Amino acid sequence: MYYVPDGTKKCGYYQCGKCGLRFLTLTTDPVEECPDCREEYDPEIGPDEEPVSPEKTAKLIQVLEGEEEVRKMDMLLSLAVTGGDYGWI
Repeated sequence: MYYVPDGTKKCGYYQCGKCGLRFLTLTTDPVEECPDCREEYDPEIGPDEEPVSPEKTAKLIQVLEGEEEVRKMDMLLSLAVTGGDYGWI
């Protein structure tokens, strides 16, 4: 999925400028590939074409540090995506 594993102490919170998806990832680079846009990427090329890598369209919003902060943001993003149980808030 797009979220980080349990016990993560530092991660990046990103938003894609192309599709608007917000996600967490273990990297903290200024820009990153969006997981949704990467799925739409079609690497099929013709015999005379050069391969093109997917664009890095997601920009870093915030670096999250500390296991508790990462866990909270992961739960908030999961809630936003699934519309699941919000009794933990």
